[in-house]
Amino acid sequence: MTKESLRIVYMGTPDFAVESLRCLVEGGYNVVGVVTGPDKAVGRHGSVLQPTPVKQYAVEHGLPVLQPEKLKDEAFIEQLRSLQADLQIVVAFRMLPEVVWSMPPLGTFNLHASLLPQYRGAAPINWAVINGDTETGVTTFFLKHEIDTGAVIRQVRVPISDTDCVGDVHDRLMVLGGRVVCETVDAIIDGSATATPQEEMMTEELRPAPKIFKDTCRIDWNRPAKQVYDFIRGLSPYPAAWTTLVAPDGMETVLKIYVAEKLERSSASKPCGTVETDGKSYLYIYTADGALSIRSLQLAGKKRMGVEDFLRGSRLSEGYNIK
Repeated sequence: MTKESLRIVYMGTPDFAVESLRCLVEGGYNVVGVVTGPDKAVGRHGSVLQPTPVKQYAVEHGLPVLQPEKLKDEAFIEQLRSLQADLQIVVAFRMLPEVVWSMPPLGTFNLHASLLPQYRGAAPINWAVINGDTETGVTTFFLKHEIDTGAVIRQVRVPISDTDCVGDVHDRLMVLGGRVVCETVDAIIDGSATATPQEEMMTEELRPAPKIFKDTCRIDWNRPAKQVYDFIRGLSPYPAAWTTLVAPDGMETVLKIYVAEKLERSSASKPCGTVETDGKSYLYIYTADGALSIRSLQLAGKKRMGVEDFLRGSRLSEGYNIK
């Protein structure tokens, strides 16, 4: 079997999944169909349907597209079966029922943006940065019943620098993932692919990567400065860490913070959440053991801006605080 004869069905939805599909198409692999999410209603009245990034790419390159509402729908199962895939590849898609992932004779493998078995779950890149990890990577593994627990085929590591935000790491892993997906297919074709049970790879306590909600993103200024710093960059640029700015008159405003810098200073005389500023060029917020200099932020209803522009328009004084 060759890459031209191996029949591949690809499953994915967001931008992260487009790169792997692009690598397969441009690499000459035989992608016979693409499965992605339904078009989303957007606009003021939901009157415009927006296709997923994966669908946009697939349509541009003449690939058949399936967009099931439910993955157990009999009509979808029959359509999928008619594609006669030898192998299915999943990148940033929904959890598949067994009737889907067990269909092709060579199985179904998934690309996950972490060093499994660490960070099983929906937001592995965010949590690796939030936790201050200095290394992450991508893993391909065969699907089985329990999510993100299948045997590992291939794993590649990359460093995380102390100044990386989650957007930087996302883009790095997206590009790496495309390469690793193709390498995994090649190994399956030539018979060199091995599958290592994740149980054999567990050398430390497992850290989860649950889905991130709005409440997850609220900053706790009672934590050490390094933890708050990692939390901010682990949510930047999306969905963004946030806090509540309280004016001297008690008025509260939601403030998103995208970029911060660590300061070497003691906060012994200033409570956590205290704001320090000259109203022109700097904005410091105190934590449990120091302070952070806020460099990029966004007020509710406004555009993201640098701290100097923010201070110029806000007339912020030291009478403000954070909670």
